[in-house]
Amino acid sequence: MEKKKKFEDKMKELEEIIDKLESGEQDLDDSINEYTKAMKLIKECDEEIKNYEDHINKIVLENGQEEDFSMEEDQN
Repeated sequence: MEKKKKFEDKMKELEEIIDKLESGEQDLDDSINEYTKAMKLIKECDEEIKNYEDHINKIVLENGQEEDFSMEEDQN
């Protein structure tokens, strides 16, 4: 069973892949494989961020219920 990587670990791996791709030292096949890995990591990170946003945008009420948080702007 593969251990789930932390968000920070995924970002570090993504940075390493970008550095490899920018170096231009890899052949085309390796570059395509690295690019594919990078796109998968980007998708995973994006999904995690959206989940965090959904969680953060909830308010826990006194009775323990969750409610969507919204800021109402004054309309003067």
